[in-house]
Amino acid sequence: MLNIVLLEPEIPENTGNIARMCVGLNATLHLIRPYGFFLNDRKLKRSGVDYWKHLKLVEHDSYNDFIQSIHSRNIFYLTRHGSTTPDNIAFNNKTIYFIFGKESSGIPKTILKKNKTRTIRIPTSGNVRSLNLSNCVAILGYEYAKQNKYQGLSLTEPHGNVLN
Repeated sequence: MLNIVLLEPEIPENTGNIARMCVGLNATLHLIRPYGFFLNDRKLKRSGVDYWKHLKLVEHDSYNDFIQSIHSRNIFYLTRHGSTTPDNIAFNNKTIYFIFGKESSGIPKTILKKNKTRTIRIPTSGNVRSLNLSNCVAILGYEYAKQNKYQGLSLTEPHGNVLN
């Protein structure tokens, strides 16, 4: 089972896009407070389109509350300071938690230092400091799905629209 965790997300459009991605991947979205927006923000709702009713959402008051609630060792932290790339970790048939930091500053270094062996970096050229948060979630989410042979996901157009 895939779990996407946003630590103190700041931009409602990113969170809305990620919520839609979670629905598409059958993933659970965990949000850790504080947020830079309200959950009824119209930008958040618009970017999540009409998929909110299908979203598995869990809210946590703090990072410590999140850690205490999950009882898992399969936690990975996405950071530009990562020690490995997504394709070097076997996610096969495991419950995985991918943690992403807030857009302005990422995951606090105090957390990263305690979890060095579980940090992931998405390779980029030296011309950018970071990638967009929702793009990073898509990259990691689909790496997880690929390693699990897209289990539970439709490989055909779900509404029967076929090109002729």
